[in-house]
Amino acid sequence: MSKEEGKSLEGEQQTIEYVARTQSALTDFLASNNINAAQIAADYDRRRREAQQQNEQERTANGETLETEDENERQETSAAKKKRKREEEKALAKIKESKVFKRHKKLNEGDPEGDDDDFAWDMYAKKVPLPGQLENCELCEKRFTVTAYSKEGPEGGLLCTKCSKEQEAQRKKDQKPKKQSLSRGKARQAQSNLLDGIVQEGAKSLQELCIRKVADNIHDVDEFGDLPQSLLKRLSQILSKRRVVTSRTLDLFLRPDLDAVDIYDCGKIEVDDYIKIFSVIPKIQSINLRNAGQFKDEVIDYILEREVPLKNVQLEAANLVSNEKWVEFFERIGHRFESLKLTWLDFALDDDALMHLVRSCLKLRRLKLKKCFRLSDAALGAMCALKHLESLSLRFPLPTSAEALAGLIVSVGFNLRTLSLESFNDADDSVLAAIHSNCTHLRKLRFTENDLCTDLGFVSLFTDWSNPPLTFIDLNSNRSTDCAEPDGPEQAIGLASAGFSALMNHSGSCIERLDISSCRHIEYSALGDVFDGKKRYPELKDINVSFLTKIDTAIVAGMFRSCPLLVKVTAFGCSRVKDVAVPKGVALIGLPNAQDSIVQEGNVDADMWY
Repeated sequence: MSKEEGKSLEGEQQTIEYVARTQSALTDFLASNNINAAQIAADYDRRRREAQQQNEQERTANGETLETEDENERQETSAAKKKRKREEEKALAKIKESKVFKRHKKLNEGDPEGDDDDFAWDMYAKKVPLPGQLENCELCEKRFTVTAYSKEGPEGGLLCTKCSKEQEAQRKKDQKPKKQSLSRGKARQAQSNLLDGIVQEGAKSLQELCIRKVADNIHDVDEFGDLPQSLLKRLSQILSKRRVVTSRTLDLFLRPDLDAVDIYDCGKIEVDDYIKIFSVIPKIQSINLRNAGQFKDEVIDYILEREVPLKNVQLEAANLVSNEKWVEFFERIGHRFESLKLTWLDFALDDDALMHLVRSCLKLRRLKLKKCFRLSDAALGAMCALKHLESLSLRFPLPTSAEALAGLIVSVGFNLRTLSLESFNDADDSVLAAIHSNCTHLRKLRFTENDLCTDLGFVSLFTDWSNPPLTFIDLNSNRSTDCAEPDGPEQAIGLASAGFSALMNHSGSCIERLDISSCRHIEYSALGDVFDGKKRYPELKDINVSFLTKIDTAIVAGMFRSCPLLVKVTAFGCSRVKDVAVPKGVALIGLPNAQDSIVQEGNVDADMWY
């Protein structure tokens, strides 16, 4: 071997070693970055085959013969062929939904030679170019390079980067904002608040947050300190609703400097706890004890023994106090009473005890007797001597006569500011006439659950009444109960169209809360005339129209227009109310669609209603 041949072989060996080193370094780089060279090659072959197939389809559409078709089909695997067929079917279905295809179909609707499938195939053959190719933007016609991220336009073409961004921005702008979803517990609390008429926009106040935090950790609290009475009352409401008021919790509400105690659930409080209230607060003047099942004679004895200066007493379900002890209670300290509210007494407090009450409690200004099962007409006659009453609330389970009730109103009505008569089934138009003639200072009126008073009686009550406009009216369930006449008799029973119109003419300017639920004889025309969107009821905040089946979406929309301060509309059983736009800050309760929430909270700008 010559010297020159040796040098040549040595140079070739160095070249081979260099190439090997280079290939090894490239392979290591691809492997370290998770790049598969085989996959790259396969993708390249696939794109080349797709481009070749597209060109072949174009030549076939122009009448050219395709010599390599059988060979390509043999090279394509069965799995790839199925995948290609599925992609073609999806693409054709999308093409047939495009505006261009629909326009072509409409233009060639009467053409017998027109073939929609052929036109779809033509569009498919000319569809989206491959990445790397040039294309004109569908909107601005600017030429750009197609990428894998190029977006389609409204007609099926491709968009440039600028038009793609503009189209995406417009889509987001047109998209309705998603309503923030609440957790299950918070959603339930929100629904509960709305059912109570509490419609709150924005965050809760710092005071409310602090109160709830204290309530959440009540078992770790040793004392409330010098909290004012209003905050103690709010804490009592929250804790009573959660049924956590016990002997230990009660101690937090007792301070010697207080003059009032409000406990809304005394179900877990024993006799000794009641006595403790009056021993810790010897100068207490006001008590409000609900569900006081263990309030017994021993507690009354302690109050009388210590001469507790009570002025305002409210007791619910104190059924273990005997009738004799009630008599002694009224005779010993009744002369100081200014307000007395007794409810759900089915064991004691009969007519005789009430006569002692009337003789002893001559300073009473507020009297509430509801669900006292042993009171009758004699009690109504005895109460005629209470000439200083300003608030009277009665509900007697025993039957009473219209004459006795009318006589009571004649005797005490001249000074009343609040009159509540519930479920007096035997009351008739004479009672309404007594209210019209003798009550001239009322601000609140409740007269419910009656099927004897007529619509003419309600018209007479509110027509030319010297009483100023009422702020609170509850006339629910004044209707005929005769099942044989579901639409009522010819002469309307209960609150009907004429009575409702007279009511709104008298008190519409000042009324804040209106309850006419179950007054089913009010006609659609009367409702439409009152809530026509033009008349204004500037103070009306709460309306209950449940089970007025004639009410529809137009009437509810009229309420929103006529009542600028409206907060709550209750419409249980109003199946004609559908798809109403509820203004912000308003709760529409009781819609019949069971799939939706029972409460719809408004989110529409109120300006649209005016």
